[in-house]
Amino acid sequence: MILIAAPLLRPILVGYGFDGIWIVVLIVKVAEMALITPPVGMNSFVYSGAVREALLGRVFRGFIPFIVADLVVVMALIASKTIVMFLPSMSGAQ
Repeated sequence: MILIAAPLLRPILVGYGFDGIWIVVLIVKVAEMALITPPVGMNSFVYSGAVREALLGRVFRGFIPFIVADLVVVMALIASKTIVMFLPSMSGAQ
């Protein structure tokens, strides 16, 4: 998913004035969320298959606090670019 989305979205968004590092961090965070949320939820299916007692519905319900936390993090990343750009600015990458 990242290999398809990042090369397509990054040049377009950089052309609109967004920072490239910020875009990539946001894409990775959203892709991470996609791995635990339905309907794809690959990590959920793997856990449900590995642990026989874990029914898929129960696994998805168990991920709800993590989904909420990830949504808060994504909102913070969108609201404040400085969170993402703190370390790159320390190294002089920009």
